[in-house]
Amino acid sequence: MSGITATGEKRLVLVSGRAHPVLAQEVAEELGVDVLPMDAWDFANGEIYVRYGESVRGADAFVLQSTPAPINQWVMEHLIMIDALKRASAKRVTAIAPSFPYARQDKKHRGREPISARLMADLYETAGIDRMISVDLHAPQVQGYFNSPLDHLMALPILADYVSSKYGEEDLTVVSPDAGRIRVAEQWAKRLGGVNLAFIHKSRDPKKPNQAVAKRVIGDVAGKTCVLVDDMIDTAGTIVQAVEALKANGAASVIVATTHPILSDPAAERLRSSSVREVICTNTLPIPEEKWFDGLTQLSIAPLLARAIRAVFDDGSVTSLFDGEV
Repeated sequence: MSGITATGEKRLVLVSGRAHPVLAQEVAEELGVDVLPMDAWDFANGEIYVRYGESVRGADAFVLQSTPAPINQWVMEHLIMIDALKRASAKRVTAIAPSFPYARQDKKHRGREPISARLMADLYETAGIDRMISVDLHAPQVQGYFNSPLDHLMALPILADYVSSKYGEEDLTVVSPDAGRIRVAEQWAKRLGGVNLAFIHKSRDPKKPNQAVAKRVIGDVAGKTCVLVDDMIDTAGTIVQAVEALKANGAASVIVATTHPILSDPAAERLRSSSVREVICTNTLPIPEEKWFDGLTQLSIAPLLARAIRAVFDDGSVTSLFDGEV
């Protein structure tokens, strides 16, 4: 037989950017590995430099980077880390963006606008990824922007199980903040044992970002413990309006559950001074100490990311993690 047969085993390496090292360490502990050593710094003009402290030749590399503010810096660092891995001869590079950058700009609302989420996909593929892993995309069709596979993870089981364990004895109603997220709300209602559904009809001016008006509640929420579910909270203006609309329609209390706690100012102050009972989120994004408030609960997404990484590394099924609902 001609050729050479390799005797080496597959090698998994976990790489982390500087945006959210705590999450990377949690994922590493779940996997039973160490985060790959890396030197990273900024030049005086803001240029980013990275260099790995160990060889990654032939490795299956998973490069994790969250994208809190300033988002452009961390996206650029992610791309540079991917490029460094490819040039160091990593066999396969999987980018992990727990909160996909520019996810809200997934289509054109008016003429002469970009589709920035598509641009992000192009940048990641140009940098050299073989695969992408993300959690709760703002628009699932972003998967179609990639020519390479994208594993779309859902934080719903983590969030819903927490809600069920803490509030399961109460009369729950799942509330979608708009008509576009009804399908997600249905999955929540199913996970919580077939509770009732409601949604809020709202309007948004495409010329004014981060501003929406909650107009009216569709569904019976009187006397209910409402679970208001959304994929992200940015400035919290829409969510707080929704909370007040639910209270005005007789809701006994309102719990907010979200995956991505962007919490741009003045989100923390708005939520702190609102009548929301509890805000539950995951740690796809870090929350600065000054933005914590009473009633804010953050759950770790690390076990989910670790299971997905292991499934990809073992050439297993990621979809099976969610009973096929992805």
